[in-house]
Amino acid sequence: MSDTAPTAPTPAIPAATVVLVRDGADALEVLMLHRTSQVAFGGMWVFPGGRVDDSDRRAEDRSDAAAARRAAARESLEECALAVDPHDLVPLSHWTPPAITPRRYATWFFLARAGEGNVAVDGGEIRDHAWLAPAEVLARRDRGEVDLAPPTWMTLTDLSPHPDVTSALAHAAQRSPVPRYETRWAEVPGGAVALWDGDAGYASANPGLDGPRHRLWMLKDRWRLERS
Repeated sequence: MSDTAPTAPTPAIPAATVVLVRDGADALEVLMLHRTSQVAFGGMWVFPGGRVDDSDRRAEDRSDAAAARRAAARESLEECALAVDPHDLVPLSHWTPPAITPRRYATWFFLARAGEGNVAVDGGEIRDHAWLAPAEVLARRDRGEVDLAPPTWMTLTDLSPHPDVTSALAHAAQRSPVPRYETRWAEVPGGAVALWDGDAGYASANPGLDGPRHRLWMLKDRWRLERS
């Protein structure tokens, strides 16, 4: 029931992701990319993103978020051919995987309105793409049609209530401070649970403790968010 994290976890690699959204005919739509199985997060449906390169950093940067903005904009252009201005990116969240993860990416998630132009993927690292309502992506995961990482699932869940881009951007802009998720992981019957700060079981990675909840149940039949 408890996390078996090593005393010296693998250093987390700085990374950035941009969640590109547009107003669809009936609902907010988000751009999803399907990664090939031969790369990081292979086979999953993801948002455009990748590691922060040295070229993304500037001597005048006062935080890691500045370089992450540039990385997110660069990855958008490289992975789906959509240009976004780094200054237009709205911070959504920051994610650090469990210490037991072999290859860890400490990732900034940004939200942005998709610019003009057609999506183009290389057919190599990115196999396919789709513009979908967040709720539809979540429904496809429940049906076993797509594979999502927990941060992607959480982001789509947070976007689902918003009817349009303006609403989603306004909600993200008023978040202060930006939520930070340092995940702790525990195996449970039928699957696993991701625990975050604020959950009674977070400090000990013990989901059986009574108290406040801030966790994602990832069970074989369905995923379920529980937060007080």
